Amino acid sequence: MSNNSNDKNQTKAEIDQEKRKFLIATSAVGAVGAAVAAVPFVASMTPSERAKAAGAPVEVDISKIAPGEMKIDEYRGQPLWIIHRTDEQIAKLANHEAQLSDPNLDVPQQPEYCKNKDRAINPKYAVMLGTCTHLGCSPGQNFTVTPDWDGGFICACHGSKFDLSGRVYKGSPAPTNLVVPPHQYLTETTLLIGVDKESA
Repeated sequence: MSNNSNDKNQTKAEIDQEKRKFLIATSAVGAVGAAVAAVPFVASMTPSERAKAAGAPVEVDISKIAPGEMKIDEYRGQPLWIIHRTDEQIAKLANHEAQLSDPNLDVPQQPEYCKNKDRAINPKYAVMLGTCTHLGCSPGQNFTVTPDWDGGFICACHGSKFDLSGRVYKGSPAPTNLVVPPHQYLTETTLLIGVDKESA
């Protein structure tokens, strides 16, 4: 009698142990499944590379760009330049207007709110696409100031020159200024490229 009782208790304990193992395993599989299911959901909340290339807005943190330096990002498959200009660099923008092809910005290569000598919302930050308007090369930066040069960009391919606002110099093969994309400030240190307040 006691043997039967012991056997039943042992069998019940074994069954309980098996149930416990099954529940733990099921819970673990469920947790992994939930995590795997969440990955594409979270990923879908950020623009894919394809969406960025197609023109999805891009947020850029400009807080770490020191004065006189440039950050290169990407927008619509093109290099996006953000230059933190110094006060001296900003002052020099008015010095060479007679040497520019389009000093009055008659060709609409920038949004209306950037139609000024700085070609910017905030004079300290120039925002432009780093693609030469001649044949699509990416000019190199040359911020060294000399008696004949106030700093800017020179395209090594065919010699087009642009100032620190992306305005093209006379005699350059490039026909127009560099493009300033639509943009706005979300905060003092965060830019949203591809959307401006007028179109938002």
